Amino acid sequence: MSEPALAPRNAFHGVIAVWAVSLVAAIVLGILLPEEVRVQWLLLAFGGALLLSFAVQLAYGRAQGFIVRVAASVIGALVLMGLVSAVFGLSALVPAL
Repeated sequence: MSEPALAPRNAFHGVIAVWAVSLVAAIVLGILLPEEVRVQWLLLAFGGALLLSFAVQLAYGRAQGFIVRVAASVIGALVLMGLVSAVFGLSALVPAL
C-alpha cells in the first residue's frame, strides 16, 4: 500500500481542463461545420468530453470525490456546449447582411 500524499494535487484543474476542451471543440465545430450536421457533431464532441472527464479523473488517482468531479466536468461541458450551440442557433436565425 502506498503512502498518502501530504499535499495532493488540486482535482479542480482537471474539471477546468475538460470545460476548456469542450468549449474549444464546440466553437471550432460551430465555425467549421454547416448547420445541417452541426448538432450531430456536437453530440459526438460531448461524448468525447464525457470520456475525457473519466480519463482525467482516473489519471488523478484519488477515489474520494470521483463522482462529484466527473459530474462537475460533464455538467459544465454540457452547459458550455449548450450555450455555444444556442448562440450558433440564434445566429442562424438572423439573415445574412
